[in-house]
Amino acid sequence: MKLLTQNAKLKKTSIENNMRVLNFSLPAYKTITGKTVCPFAKDCIKYCYAQKGNYRYPSVIKGLNNRYELSKTDQFVPKMNATIILERPTHIRIHDSGDFYSIEYLNKWVQIANDNKDVIFYAYTKSIPFFKRNKQNNNNWLLPKNLKIIFSEGSKKDNLINTTKDRHARIFKSKELLKAAGYIDASDNDLKAITDNKRVGLVYH
Repeated sequence: MKLLTQNAKLKKTSIENNMRVLNFSLPAYKTITGKTVCPFAKDCIKYCYAQKGNYRYPSVIKGLNNRYELSKTDQFVPKMNATIILERPTHIRIHDSGDFYSIEYLNKWVQIANDNKDVIFYAYTKSIPFFKRNKQNNNNWLLPKNLKIIFSEGSKKDNLINTTKDRHARIFKSKELLKAAGYIDASDNDLKAITDNKRVGLVYH
């Protein structure tokens, strides 16, 4: 099973930035057995691009579900670390489909990022409560510096996003509206999502 892949946008991003940007994918929203992978999804369910096109091929669906099953096991971290050594990415986008479905699963990515400090990991997520916990609730208080999180609007918990401080993503109908609102356009170049500008814009497609 191939753990890291590269979609069309990340291929373009890799060429444009002279980097090697790979992604890890899970099923979008739910597995084939009905397990919820995106526990805080709301508005995005209607327009999720990861439930369209190539993502609907039987072979792709099987691969996504196999990765989900592996992610629940103790073998996930060592297998991912071995893959990173083999593939030598500069950046890994966690979830071009799917999301952090539990705190235990999130903690595995924290471990992977700590084990591979020369790789930049980043993820768009609607699982905002997993990152907004307090110390009493066993917070991953300090995420590794090489793990960058972008809160995606359109979740059940958008009220937790501090749009003046939190790195966050907003969907726009056009590039003109995106730029007028002061957001950086990450529609074509995925690494724009992790620049100093924490207001990340994407044009609906």
